[in-house]
Amino acid sequence: MPRILAVANRKGGVGKTTTAVNVATAMAASGKKVLVIDLDPQGNASTSMGVNKKGRMASTYEVLLGECSLTKAVVWTEIPNFSLVPSSPDLAGAEIELVDMENREYALKKALAKEAVNYDYILIDCPPSLNLVTINALVAADAVIVPLQCEFLALEGITDLIRNINQIKKKFNPKLALQGVVLTMYDKRNNLSQMVEDDVRQFFGKKVYDTVIPRNVRISEAPSHGKPVLLYDFKCSGSQAYISLTGEVLKREKELMAC
Repeated sequence: MPRILAVANRKGGVGKTTTAVNVATAMAASGKKVLVIDLDPQGNASTSMGVNKKGRMASTYEVLLGECSLTKAVVWTEIPNFSLVPSSPDLAGAEIELVDMENREYALKKALAKEAVNYDYILIDCPPSLNLVTINALVAADAVIVPLQCEFLALEGITDLIRNINQIKKKFNPKLALQGVVLTMYDKRNNLSQMVEDDVRQFFGKKVYDTVIPRNVRISEAPSHGKPVLLYDFKCSGSQAYISLTGEVLKREKELMAC
């Protein structure tokens, strides 16, 4: 069975999609068979991989509601070993439709258990809220990666998320673990970035990855070209940071699986 990693934060614009897509790309480059599940109605992960969301295709919406199998919704990307289940704007209304479903919190876990056995890793790009869609992702996941933007109110939001993770662990998914916290949009010229880093490392200790993702214009440009930054500009600082981060993620995965 694959290891399932949810990339989550209740705040938007912190680098969830960028992290999910580029970690998945680096994993695929290392020979891992990877699936990214785009659970955000905005579909940024799909856009970042050059998937035309206007075409009539199955999406995570149909998979979540049991209207389509995972296999039929998978789209192969230009990257070997990397496939994607695209998002749909219909996901914004999935909350209402899931409410009346039996075992509604386990819908995604059930869908993945049936057909995801051929993957080494599944990364779930979560929406920036704690709704039933995000809860489904956390119930299905083995661990959570939390991107955290280096800004003043960062810790305030993340403490709420950690509390939510612990609640889901207690009620629905006892195996759920915090894989790590990754600092994103780090500007070494800005004293605030250093202050936030110090606070986060003091609060979370070894759960914070050594690698920080810099504020880098190439990272921002890549999605408009339908590519992860590792393909758009392999040599830029953002790409090199995500390669380093992926090494840490894989190392921690070995440690978690050994427990």
